[in-house]
Amino acid sequence: MQFFDAERFASTDYNKLWSGFQWAIPRDFNIGVAVSRYGVQHPDRIALYYENDKGVSQQYTFGKVLADSYRLANALTALGVKAGDRVGIVLPQRVETGVAHIAVYLSGAISLPLSVMFGEEALQYRLQDSSASVVITDGMHRELIESLRDQCPSLTTVIDCDAQSKGSYTFILDAAKDTFDPVQTRANDPAFLIYTSGTTGPPKGALGAHRCLLGNLTGFELSQNFFPKPNDVFWTPADWAWTGGLLDGLLPSWYYGVPLLAYEAKGFDPERICHLLEKYQVSNGFIPPTALKMLRQVENIDRFKFNFRAVMSAGETLGAEIYHWAAERFSIDVNEMCGQTEMNYIVGNCSALFDVKPGSMGKPYPGHRVDPVDAEGQVMPVGETGELAAHRDDPVMFLGYWNNEAATQAKFRGEYWGLGDLCYRDEDGYLWFLGRDDDVISTAGYRVGPGEVEDSLIKHPSVAQCAVIGVDDQLRGQIIKAYVVLVAGVEPSDALAKEIQQSVKSRLAAHEYPRLIEFIDELPMTTTGKVRRVALRELHKSNGINS
Repeated sequence: MQFFDAERFASTDYNKLWSGFQWAIPRDFNIGVAVSRYGVQHPDRIALYYENDKGVSQQYTFGKVLADSYRLANALTALGVKAGDRVGIVLPQRVETGVAHIAVYLSGAISLPLSVMFGEEALQYRLQDSSASVVITDGMHRELIESLRDQCPSLTTVIDCDAQSKGSYTFILDAAKDTFDPVQTRANDPAFLIYTSGTTGPPKGALGAHRCLLGNLTGFELSQNFFPKPNDVFWTPADWAWTGGLLDGLLPSWYYGVPLLAYEAKGFDPERICHLLEKYQVSNGFIPPTALKMLRQVENIDRFKFNFRAVMSAGETLGAEIYHWAAERFSIDVNEMCGQTEMNYIVGNCSALFDVKPGSMGKPYPGHRVDPVDAEGQVMPVGETGELAAHRDDPVMFLGYWNNEAATQAKFRGEYWGLGDLCYRDEDGYLWFLGRDDDVISTAGYRVGPGEVEDSLIKHPSVAQCAVIGVDDQLRGQIIKAYVVLVAGVEPSDALAKEIQQSVKSRLAAHEYPRLIEFIDELPMTTTGKVRRVALRELHKSNGINS
């Protein structure tokens, strides 16, 4: 299914296209069947170009992906995985990651994408909370996951994609059949569970339905300037464990039978990325603003022959400067988009359909009702600030927070779902981001809640109290800053700050540690004992400390 194509719709007025659109979501739908169908129709078509930072270069066909997905689905079924069970996937950008997702969907189970950047505590919490029974991972992370078995009683099996021993990924695939009868799922059945940060408490599991992929597609097609077109190749640096990598990259690309470039590396190497973009003539991508800023630092970038025709960017504000730089270097208008795990791909730009206003979030994509609203869900007049919200009657709307109905209900604003961003609509229908209405920190495209970071900080024996905030950063949009009150008798020092930073990085993830630490005698508190983060933000602005 392709909702739009340039031949029919490029000259269509946006308002006419939006008002005339209607969803036709089938009763039965399975993401795994949908994204692997080219393995049946065009088995020799390239599905994935793979590169890593060790010089390995490989490619995989849709036929190979489908056969391995069937084998893995059979293996999971033999292990006792049934409809509704959670299967953790701790893998970087590699073919086994896509195969694992497809196999889980085909078996009727729920995929649990987990970032390879997660440390012990982050993984343990998510595996415990989800009661995952199986984890598919690589050799680098197997030992860590195995060490969590005692704390995760539901975890019965760890499948290593790199080992050659009995029970490994290779072993079970070799022993399994390459045919499989997919479990028939309804479009509203759960498909994936992605944990997302909030302002208070631990991360919440956002449970998405199979239909959510279909709900993503109108925005995906338009943000990529009418996707697909012949010879398209897609790439994103976003981790496939996140919504941005999985639902804004891997799954929709394969849904349309478009090859994807996967790059497995420990860090973001902009020089190497430029070589790969040129080598594979990447035409489309999701590139967050931080990644674009890092590409901007490549010396003499004009020596590369790029083939971009459309790039979407999201996760943080793009800004007019980076927009204009990308337009000059790549000859494209970057289509900024806004969404979240719970309600993704609902508003954005499409330079092939309407003019882009640099800095704006764009307009609601067809099929999505998105407005600034007040606390009761009443739509705000043009020019007036409200919370960005989408109507809850939407196929991209998630099913709810895992075992946390109260948190789900708290986000409803009448007939709308509140995204937590403050915005306004201008007279031309464009939406403009003004800031968060909570304390969630957006750093390098990742949303980080202060609670999980503070909980990790306080475990350091020298930390008596702490609070974290987001502060502006030219490269990452925001970075995490921690204000720390030390226990009596401990003296502050640069060495201690580095030690505390490392302790958080090892427990959580590289993007969640505080890049700035300021030692403070006491935290500003309300009369009810809550930290006044607004006072900490003012303190940071007033003294400009970057310790």
